[in-house]
Amino acid sequence: MPADPSRLGEVEQLVLLAVLRLESGAYAVPIRDVIETHTGIALARGSIYITLDRLEQRGLVESAMSEPTPEPGGKSRRVFRIRPAGIAALRAARRAVDRLAAGTLLG
Repeated sequence: MPADPSRLGEVEQLVLLAVLRLESGAYAVPIRDVIETHTGIALARGSIYITLDRLEQRGLVESAMSEPTPEPGGKSRRVFRIRPAGIAALRAARRAVDRLAAGTLLG
């Protein structure tokens, strides 16, 4: 049975939330920093890139190349933006956790 494309794993949820929080400045390094700052979870940069690629293939985020940074030899960055399907997937994940937690010590 194929996996539901709207289902999110924990790292996918963290990355999507970081992209949402960062708005237009979402690329791998600040995404990693936001996740570590707000959760204490230190992810490898490679896992951020892999997750972003997977989320983009699923239509949950989109990317574009930024303008080069202003210093001589400045680099362009691949920046990400959450798409409506990404927000919907985050909401669905949150509802699923809330339903599961209801009636327990957590709910």
